[in-house]
Amino acid sequence: MRKFTAAAVALSTAALTLGLAGPANAELYGVDDPEDTFHGSDIRAVKIRNGVDNLTVRTFHNGLRPAPATGSAGRIYVDTNRKDAGPEYVFVGGFTRGTDYLLRRTEGFRVGSWGKSVAHGDYIMRVAYKKDRVTFRMSRAALGRPGAVRVSVVASGNRTDGTSKGLVDWVGPRRSFTPWIAKG
Repeated sequence: MRKFTAAAVALSTAALTLGLAGPANAELYGVDDPEDTFHGSDIRAVKIRNGVDNLTVRTFHNGLRPAPATGSAGRIYVDTNRKDAGPEYVFVGGFTRGTDYLLRRTEGFRVGSWGKSVAHGDYIMRVAYKKDRVTFRMSRAALGRPGAVRVSVVASGNRTDGTSKGLVDWVGPRRSFTPWIAKG
């Protein structure tokens, strides 16, 4: 009788827990990316959270270094409008000490299509060298308070001889976006 009671309690608890959990939230998206540029700025994984207050994109790398000679930098393109093809915002920043970051409006992927910097809302980029991680956080106000978003992620850097040709790493195919990620 005691074994039956313990088993019934365990099953009831599990059923209650699963019943309360509800559906999985669509605001979290992650993807692994193969090592394909063999450089510290090479993106190995991306985790995206489209939260109620902020859009957070976290990139994971191998061997991020603070030395400016690495030339490590990244861009997060954010698409907020399903009716307008391409990104409306680009968050660009260096991954080395002494560099800066900026969130700008854009009408595409080309640098020439980048517009003015965002004047309203908060955004920040943090590099954690020991964790090989870069975190980009943008407030919903900075992005025009969108619902669902999709992002395109790219990083680049320099070789030890100073050249950079071929050291551009897009997550997925070049200029491709994640699926639309609901605000949650």
